[in-house]
Amino acid sequence: MPIKKTVFLAMAFAALAPLISGGVANAQDKVIKIGQLGVMSGPAASWGLVNRYAAEAHAAMINAGGGWDVDGEKYRIEIVSIDDRNDPRTAIAGAERLIYQEGVKYIIGTNVDDTTQAILPTLATGGAFAVSYGHTRSLFETPNDNTGLGNIAGYQMSPIIYKFLVEDRGIKSVSFIARNDLNGLGNRDAGVEAAKALNLEIMSSNATYEAGTTDFFPVLSPLVRANPDMIVLSGVAPSDAGLLIRAARELGYGGIISTETAHDAAVLSEIAGEAANGFISQGGASTPEIRTPYVEEFMENYTKVAGEWNDEAGTKIYALEMILQTISAAGAEALTDVEAFKAAIPEVDLENPFVIGGEPRLRWVGADWFGHPRQVSVPVVVNAFQDGAFETLVVTSVE
Repeated sequence: MPIKKTVFLAMAFAALAPLISGGVANAQDKVIKIGQLGVMSGPAASWGLVNRYAAEAHAAMINAGGGWDVDGEKYRIEIVSIDDRNDPRTAIAGAERLIYQEGVKYIIGTNVDDTTQAILPTLATGGAFAVSYGHTRSLFETPNDNTGLGNIAGYQMSPIIYKFLVEDRGIKSVSFIARNDLNGLGNRDAGVEAAKALNLEIMSSNATYEAGTTDFFPVLSPLVRANPDMIVLSGVAPSDAGLLIRAARELGYGGIISTETAHDAAVLSEIAGEAANGFISQGGASTPEIRTPYVEEFMENYTKVAGEWNDEAGTKIYALEMILQTISAAGAEALTDVEAFKAAIPEVDLENPFVIGGEPRLRWVGADWFGHPRQVSVPVVVNAFQDGAFETLVVTSVE
């Protein structure tokens, strides 16, 4: 080989070396692979994408700090993401790929009840554990021991939102509209139960729409004519929320519109604009009043990965942290044995690195809801959308 060419190649490799060592694992690196399985295309895409970007941003911070310690050894965190397209069959295929091809034992996702329900047998057979964002209680109750709830369920959120609105806004009547799937209908039923407990007049609870709907005027018109104090969009996906809000306002509805799910301010601004002002939803647990400098750093890293900040990422940062903290509590055995991981769940009890003052503590909760601790202790935040951003209304806990 000519000398000049040899020198050129050597210089090129030297220039690339820092990039390789920083972004690609050396052969000797110890690695913990974490799967991320969720909806990253279609109307609900932001739910899965925020999981992905949060996991990637958080993993990058951990890796930059030298990795994650398990029994005195450092491990690099690698996130493997798969789009389930909000389809149960695709979710099953994705879970099988993560477990059997990628060797993943821990998965973040899926995002809704239908896809979480679909992968339960795969998790049990493959010996894997998922932090899920489906809400139905049975998903986390024995014998479904290989799942944990990663955020606040609708049946936990609805009573908090409605109680605030009764006391602060004086609402007395409510109507519900739900997407016709397990997630939407389950959230609607929980909302109806919460409304009854507060003695709210339920003017309508049977309005539904199908996936892919873009014209919401026919289904919303009867609700608007009845003019309840509040219309609840049960289990609504981010892009559907904007269309529903805009349609309701164009039909002349002037009351409160709310949901128990979390949303993206940028999506609401793009689709509904000023019509979304006053929209009340679940917040992202990263409000300025409670977030630590670590969360501020995470927000910067998330923005680099995703291109913009999404308030919901303040909730999604918890999944990877809880998985890794539980592995550390169990020891290296949990890297390959999910049973060791599950046995260590009650032992995790740490100061919360994401909340000023460290409370609520970082641990698994939910025993009163599911019969055993299978819920990440994410703070409960209620937000109102206003002029392109969220304003905090309530900060509390499910306990």
